[in-house]
Amino acid sequence: MNEDRDASGRADASRPEPSGADRAPARAASPLRPGVGRREIWSWAMYDFANSGYTTVVLTTVFNAYFVGVVAAGKSWGTLALTAALSLSYLAVMLWMPGLGARADAHAGHRRLLFASTAGCVLATAALAGVGPGDIALGLVWLALSNACYCIGESAVASFLPGLARSEAMGRVSGWGWSFGYFGGMLALGLSLWVAASAESRGLAAQEYVPWIMVLTAVLFAVAALPAFLWLREPAAGTGRKPAAMLSQLRTAWRETRRDFPDFRRLLLCIACYQAGIAVVITLSAVYATEAMGFGMRETMLLVFLVNIAAAAGAFGFGYLQDRIGHRRALTLTLLGWIVMVLVAVSARSVPVFWSAAVLAGLCMGSSQSAGRAMVGVLAPADRPAEFFALWTFAVQLAAVVGPLSYGVLVWVTAGNHRAALLATGLFFLAGLALLRRLDFERGMRARDAAAHRNPGADQASAA
Repeated sequence: MNEDRDASGRADASRPEPSGADRAPARAASPLRPGVGRREIWSWAMYDFANSGYTTVVLTTVFNAYFVGVVAAGKSWGTLALTAALSLSYLAVMLWMPGLGARADAHAGHRRLLFASTAGCVLATAALAGVGPGDIALGLVWLALSNACYCIGESAVASFLPGLARSEAMGRVSGWGWSFGYFGGMLALGLSLWVAASAESRGLAAQEYVPWIMVLTAVLFAVAALPAFLWLREPAAGTGRKPAAMLSQLRTAWRETRRDFPDFRRLLLCIACYQAGIAVVITLSAVYATEAMGFGMRETMLLVFLVNIAAAAGAFGFGYLQDRIGHRRALTLTLLGWIVMVLVAVSARSVPVFWSAAVLAGLCMGSSQSAGRAMVGVLAPADRPAEFFALWTFAVQLAAVVGPLSYGVLVWVTAGNHRAALLATGLFFLAGLALLRRLDFERGMRARDAAAHRNPGADQASAA
């Protein structure tokens, strides 16, 4: 057997590739690693397609509004209860994920972690169908559980990326999955709107048709995720390292980034900053459109569709640009785009100007989220992808708590001034830019390569 391949015939991802990923690299014959076929990369992208329906329907458009308006009967504390449950689930993922990732790396358990988290999210989403008026505690429990499982699955599937794509093609391959995911969200939202419109035309109330939407979302997730479990192979052999307890593993991993991977640490801080701004746009764009621009429900739904279409185009096209001009330069461009978007949206007084800001937000959303995942994939040691992507998940979930919370506080302090709150959100993107300037991508790749030679588990994987 060729020593560069593992037992499954895949090229050994633990072998370092040549440095220079932050420069425009020479084009490889294929963006995929040897041994990776089109069916496998399609099955990986299908998982992005599968889980996007959950976020679009449950977290962004349908269940959140249903919970506040119907389950909590429009009580003033309904929104607070909803956001508190989600924040607790994000906190749980932040604390658990580094330990779960380290265990997946140690025991070659990436597929098991992905399957368990997917099953948990699908079942908990289906359980939301049983939540009716007054079932506040039940709704919050199932919502928090489904969201935690979704976040774990998002991290787990991202850990497959370094074993699928060459370093010089990480941007475009990440973009394939992320752009495909937005179409999955649009499909789930479109079907949900069809169910809602059909039910309302027959005079049915929300508590009579929203449960069917929850079941539909769960089924779509399960069916679209099947290819990943049929054809997506375990990315690498186990490292054999003994991970620490959950919280200890988080502390250990964070200290290790300071000592051995300082540029990866800077990348995480950069991601945490700009993702906080993105979290505001994802969570509160509909609120801003309603309160600041006077949009109705129909216009808001069209806004969501437009942003998703632009985000899909941004993730797909920008991935190729990222591989051509370099990761740091590409992320700089998209963060500048975010700052322009904030300025346009804040100054918008007419609907056409606001729509143009929405298109720009979509383009930047798809490109910046995909770019961050690709950069983590390049800098993560190849024998520990799940652990390092778990740190990426920690940064993203921290941002999901801090961003919307800061926006809400600013709206409260300014007596309902959404424009001022959005303008302040631009500071997150400026902070991300400042941190990005201190990131030396070449040095980060050298640290990754040094870790591969230093870790006995990587040497064992190479010999497989």
